[in-house]
Amino acid sequence: SNNQGKLAEFQHLFDNANLNIQVIPQGQLNIDDAVEDGLSFIENALIKARHASKISGLPAIADDSGLCVPILGGQPGIYSARFAKDDPIFAEQFLQNKDKTNNKKLLHDLLKYRLQQPIIGQFVCVLALVRHADDPLPIIAQGIWQGEILPNEIGENGFGYDPLFWLPDLQKSSAQLTKIEKNKISHRGQAMSQLLQQLFAQKIF
Repeated sequence: SNNQGKLAEFQHLFDNANLNIQVIPQGQLNIDDAVEDGLSFIENALIKARHASKISGLPAIADDSGLCVPILGGQPGIYSARFAKDDPIFAEQFLQNKDKTNNKKLLHDLLKYRLQQPIIGQFVCVLALVRHADDPLPIIAQGIWQGEILPNEIGENGFGYDPLFWLPDLQKSSAQLTKIEKNKISHRGQAMSQLLQQLFAQKIF
């Protein structure tokens, strides 16, 4: 990934696990973006992991994650990062600020459902680890974090859809959590915990 928000979260999670791993953006290794033509988070995570491993010659971990809103048929789903890109209403704004514009489109699409409260949302993260590009037994880990979609943004932390993701038990949005708080309960934190369990069980570390 080259997503700075994701990279920072991964580095924090690896540090908390006391693993001496430095997270490096794929751009620094001259790895271009993979063609994400899968139809699920798992397919796209594997595509990206194999792509990175093939180019680098190294083991690779790839993340595919996003927000699924059941009332929208699971959208934005695997298209979360580029949700507003091809919408004529939002395409120009998307070029200026992707996160803000994706959030605007989500709120726009949910307007007609606002009388049906609450609107449930699920953050999903799938991690795929391959030891080499043709690894026949990749390690897959998945985390799902459920909350509600707010009618407006709240909070300054995090990235992406965090300001719209409300956690009723905490009475906070994801964007109001500290990194430590978020990583304990988030979809990415859950997936990383699963991944580490599998790595240690298989004595990879």
